[in-house]
Amino acid sequence: MTDAESGATRGISRRALLGAAAAAAGAAAAPRALAQQQIKCAAVPAASAKGPRVFLEYDQPELDANYDQLPWAPNHQQVTGRDASNSELVRLRIGAPRRVAYGPTEVERLDIYATGKAGAPIMVFLHGGAWRGGEAKNYAAPAEMFVRAGAHFVVPDFVAVQNAGGNLFAMVEQVRRAVAWVYLNAASFGGDAGRLYLSGHSSGSHLGGCVMITDWQRDFGLPAGVVKAALLVSGMYDLKAPRLSARSSYVKFTGEMEDALSAQRHLERVNAPIIVAHAALDTPEFQRQSRDFAEALTKARKPVQLIRGEGYNHFEFIETLTNPYGILGSAALAMMGLAAP
Repeated sequence: MTDAESGATRGISRRALLGAAAAAAGAAAAPRALAQQQIKCAAVPAASAKGPRVFLEYDQPELDANYDQLPWAPNHQQVTGRDASNSELVRLRIGAPRRVAYGPTEVERLDIYATGKAGAPIMVFLHGGAWRGGEAKNYAAPAEMFVRAGAHFVVPDFVAVQNAGGNLFAMVEQVRRAVAWVYLNAASFGGDAGRLYLSGHSSGSHLGGCVMITDWQRDFGLPAGVVKAALLVSGMYDLKAPRLSARSSYVKFTGEMEDALSAQRHLERVNAPIIVAHAALDTPEFQRQSRDFAEALTKARKPVQLIRGEGYNHFEFIETLTNPYGILGSAALAMMGLAAP
């Protein structure tokens, strides 16, 4: 990407993006080929014969394995358990969040971890969970960094896809409604609606990509620039491959859904800078999704930065969002124009 393509527009400065890049460059290096060979051997059982190609070079078992992060991260239970326990510790240190409704259903609630500064910027975080799991309460660990840096941290809950009849549209509608609520009600918790930022992880980054292509004026009567900039981590931005994978066993994909909810196909609607990040030990398909999305944004002349987290698997990488000097934490603070607390 050229400097012009990853430069400043709509509230994120060239210096901020370069700061994010510098943070990524500081990560410990790991041999890419060896790392991918190790995780592929661990995740994909040896087969006597390769089956017909389903997508790119993958047969069906290989594609299915590429859209299941668990076998590629043997410590995933420890890491997700650590996320939950660290969230509890954060609440003990900074206090319980304000929990409010943003929509009509029971699940449409969000947690607001407020900073003490009036008119402060806001970070909305969309959690992952393969579209099937996750709760806002277990993703509070980054709140402490943002609150102490002078920003509000907001985590919405939203319906799991299996509880929506396999319909991703319902999930996307809810997260868009959550972001719209935050924008419209920012003043009620001391936030600055003009400085609303978005972050997401895994399937939450897929949802975040859909937020970034929202027609805010048509759907909510809001200005186009609702989200100032976004940090999307280890996500999916084109649904063709997921639709062909085993994820179709619980997501009721249609052609309309695949197209409408593939952010990479609607780049003309993107009107804010995006930092796209992935872990070096993400599955090869998740790495490709991030690279392809960043490349497409670059070709569309949208401000974008691509970050690769060396030495991290899918679940470990997002933990760096809790540290102001970590890869993602420093990138997020630079994106928001905030100093480390």
